[in-house]
Amino acid sequence: MEAPITPICKTIWRSSLGTAALLTAGIAPANTMTRDALGTYVSARAADASGDPAAAARLFASLVRSMPAEPLLRRRAIGHAIEAGEMELALQLAGRVPPEETALDLRLLLVAEELRVGKAARALEILRTRGGIIDSSFLSPFVEAWVRAEKRDKGAPASLDQVPDSSALAPLLNEHRALILLKLKRPAEAAPLAELALAKAGGRAERLRLAFADGFLRAGDKATALRMLDGGAGGALATGRAQIAAGKPLGQGIDTPSKAYAELLLGLSLALSKMQNKSLPISLAQIARYSNPDNKAGTLLLALLLDSGKRSSDSLALLGTIEPSDPFATQAEDAEVRILSSIGRSEEALARARSFATAAPNADSFSRLGAVLTEREQYAEAVDAYGSALALAATRPGADDPWALHLFRASALESAGRWDEAKSEMAAAMALSPDNPLLLNFLGYGQLERGENLDAAEAMVRQASALRPDDSSITDSLGWAQHKRGRTAEAIATLQRAADGDPAQAEIHEHLGDALYTAGRRIEARFAWRAALVTAEDKAKKRLEAKIATGLTTANASP
Repeated sequence: MEAPITPICKTIWRSSLGTAALLTAGIAPANTMTRDALGTYVSARAADASGDPAAAARLFASLVRSMPAEPLLRRRAIGHAIEAGEMELALQLAGRVPPEETALDLRLLLVAEELRVGKAARALEILRTRGGIIDSSFLSPFVEAWVRAEKRDKGAPASLDQVPDSSALAPLLNEHRALILLKLKRPAEAAPLAELALAKAGGRAERLRLAFADGFLRAGDKATALRMLDGGAGGALATGRAQIAAGKPLGQGIDTPSKAYAELLLGLSLALSKMQNKSLPISLAQIARYSNPDNKAGTLLLALLLDSGKRSSDSLALLGTIEPSDPFATQAEDAEVRILSSIGRSEEALARARSFATAAPNADSFSRLGAVLTEREQYAEAVDAYGSALALAATRPGADDPWALHLFRASALESAGRWDEAKSEMAAAMALSPDNPLLLNFLGYGQLERGENLDAAEAMVRQASALRPDDSSITDSLGWAQHKRGRTAEAIATLQRAADGDPAQAEIHEHLGDALYTAGRRIEARFAWRAALVTAEDKAKKRLEAKIATGLTTANASP
């Protein structure tokens, strides 16, 4: 779910940076350390710098045992333990630290621990503590509402009225009101709120649909439970729909204070995940996982955060804990293969993609295999994999139109030098989705590159651009069409707009440079080519370097 960075989120983030700065500056005095302790401290800092919070936590913890009067060492040890997911160590180190002296991450962990053991009153007391690095009471209305709901208090939803519109958690109000109403067996009141929550759920939509379906089933409203799962022809939603139709719960409910608290922390983690420093979002997701270890959607989010925080090995290990039978197994498999590819372990990525396709031969697994083969430039095999995906999709009752699979297969065919077959594949895709801008752009651009059906090809690209005017890749295609047809001045304006929209895309800058050079604007052309060189792939780099050195020729022109 994409969430705006609200004032509360900024405050939390700044507080986390403040804590880090204090820890960095507040080094335990070297003159109070033994030589062994100093060596341990240096090793702990090195583990921290290398992105190994588990090792850092253990090393700092050993220092705390020998220097228990150093609060900053303790705080650092606890922070690393939480970030590493070692909650037992973090809680052990916390000891009797008063809540008002805790950093945010520890305070939230203490709340999770109290909720897990059923001590809701103590959890609220800790959460309402206003001292320390940050005021954590902004979470208390949600926990208070869930504690009241657990006691079957009909007025429980009213506790959420305390949450101001400016809160980072305001976007989650409809979600929690609906879930609390379902807990109280009031499905008719919950239904419109659930629909509102789903409309703004973004990447959490599938998780919420499953949770709402469970809630409506338990509240005695199977029809609405089934409606929550509409729109999914395969994967978790289709499987869940069959299970709900049989009257069987999915095990995805959010129906206790501890589970609801975990969802709150995941929402905060998502809101903060766009920040450059990933430590706090990761820590929040770790605490959420501790609060509700059964939520594999949360495990998946944590794995993705770990990967973005340069902890790919930890991410892969975590993804391996999601069982093949879990509703989020397909997404976990996608993430595993993608991460392996991104860190240069292409052979392992291919082996895993093949094993997934063998173990569960379906459209998703063969499409994933096709993507890995395409990335490895094994285009003929990719064509076959996408063909298998299409055949399996055709056997799935109620499947969505597989136009995307046709597009992927057409792209692999084109890369394999089989353009005529690619066009036939695109014809099948266009029959399913004739006004699809991605399909119009691919076919139109492909024909322009080859000088085929120029009027019709340009018309397709223009239609695609009209349908998606803010898509820089499609705008680039339109500009290139104009350039190919000799309308250079018009092309430069269009290509400049595309480059402004996506300054990191090398192909756009190369096209702009070619058009500028053709117009005699050779200095500007070289600026554009140099911009392209920054992000260009190896194949394009030689072409760009030749242009920068000698100018545009028929031999080095963009395709």
